[in-house]
Amino acid sequence: MSVRTLPAHRVWGQLDSLPVSLFGAVMALTGLALAWQLAHKRYGAPEWIADFIGAVAIAAFLALALGYAIKLAGAPDAVLAEFRHPIAGNLFGTIFISLLLLPILLAPLNLLLAQAIWAASTIGMLAFAWLIISRWMSSRQQVEHATPVWIIPVVGVLNVPLAVPSLGLPPMHGVMVAGLAIGLFFTVPLFTLIFSRLLFQPPMPDDLLPSLMILTAPFAVGFSAYVATAGNVDLFAESLYMLNLFLLALLLERLRNLWRCCPFRISWWAVSFPLAASAVAALRFAVAEPGWITDAIALSILAFTTLTLAGLMARTLIGLARGELRRLN
Repeated sequence: MSVRTLPAHRVWGQLDSLPVSLFGAVMALTGLALAWQLAHKRYGAPEWIADFIGAVAIAAFLALALGYAIKLAGAPDAVLAEFRHPIAGNLFGTIFISLLLLPILLAPLNLLLAQAIWAASTIGMLAFAWLIISRWMSSRQQVEHATPVWIIPVVGVLNVPLAVPSLGLPPMHGVMVAGLAIGLFFTVPLFTLIFSRLLFQPPMPDDLLPSLMILTAPFAVGFSAYVATAGNVDLFAESLYMLNLFLLALLLERLRNLWRCCPFRISWWAVSFPLAASAVAALRFAVAEPGWITDAIALSILAFTTLTLAGLMARTLIGLARGELRRLN
């Protein structure tokens, strides 16, 4: 089946429908690049795979940043409405998370640039998390709005420590501990609230079902953040990893029929970063605890994540070429 391409002005005309959640694709691609870097070190996987995925992640961020800047200039009311939305507003954290992860890829190319981006995005992420939590506390919230997307500001803060070991910065132990502590502390009540909503409230709309996978992210990212901060895999780190595996298995079973029951939407990208974070955690754990079981788990998650992201990327690009962005949002 051929893909009908649109004139350039029609493609640019779709940008008023560009969702901020698409920055989650940058998060996922960056995480997948890091996973393949670990696979190169652990199993001797071709280094070019990580380099290629990293280049795609950087290019995707630049394209989305340009597109969203055009949307901001041309449709500021739409951006403001998106930011004020009780669910979608949390997704602005994907911009800061992308900027927290990209310095890991940029450090070998330009260390000073990577350090500057990390410092600015750390301040921005902490300010964004403070703003969102303040917004929750300042007015009464509706239970039906408590979806897994609410965890994104918390996951964002957990990403603060990840790039520090590769940036050659002065001692940042306090900043790393702050990101870890804030992220893990707020994970507990938010996870409880969201799990309670899933148990006692009507089911979430089909378009939001992929966001269930976000529930694994605090534990996958928390594991990597804790290991980066503590410098080793201890009992607490191992507990985070095992909990991530349990939730991953649980939610993959819940979402096994997603491809057949629901038409593709941009919201499907919600599964991507949690999978990539799980792949990174599994490979880190396999390095720390080598064995055929840990290797098999790590390679299985890496292969599944790679295939899933390739499918999401292909379907999104086809939708953009067909002019379907407004419908897919």
